[in-house]
Amino acid sequence: MDDFAARIEALEHQWMRSWMQRDRNAMKKLATRDFIFLLGSKRAALLDRASWLEAATTRFKCNGYRFGEVYVRRHGSVAVFATQMNLEARMGDHEWSGETWMMDLWQKTRVRRQWRIVERTLSRPDEDATMSDAVRAMQLWR
Repeated sequence: MDDFAARIEALEHQWMRSWMQRDRNAMKKLATRDFIFLLGSKRAALLDRASWLEAATTRFKCNGYRFGEVYVRRHGSVAVFATQMNLEARMGDHEWSGETWMMDLWQKTRVRRQWRIVERTLSRPDEDATMSDAVRAMQLWR
């Protein structure tokens, strides 16, 4: 793994640990203002930054994770991180653990030249229609 890929993977672990610790400030610092969380499921749902920060520190709890094979690719000031991930999570009273596919988009800021997460997409074959409804219920703009 080259230095760039290792740097992006380290940021991914920092992001995941801050989610596990429900550290709103750490996640806020790592995310761009226009961050989007997209759940790719039978019925897709998305959260904006404010909704994600609220959900990740209250109702959508990550208790553990393990990355599979990691793919990192740089496109100028943008980087793609993708992996299969084993996720241990709960959404309220609903267990949401298992294998997922995750793709994150990172962007280097212009002023401070630091990498920030712009978008996270989690997807898995999920026949449970209540999951997308549960994510939609976390949308603060509704």
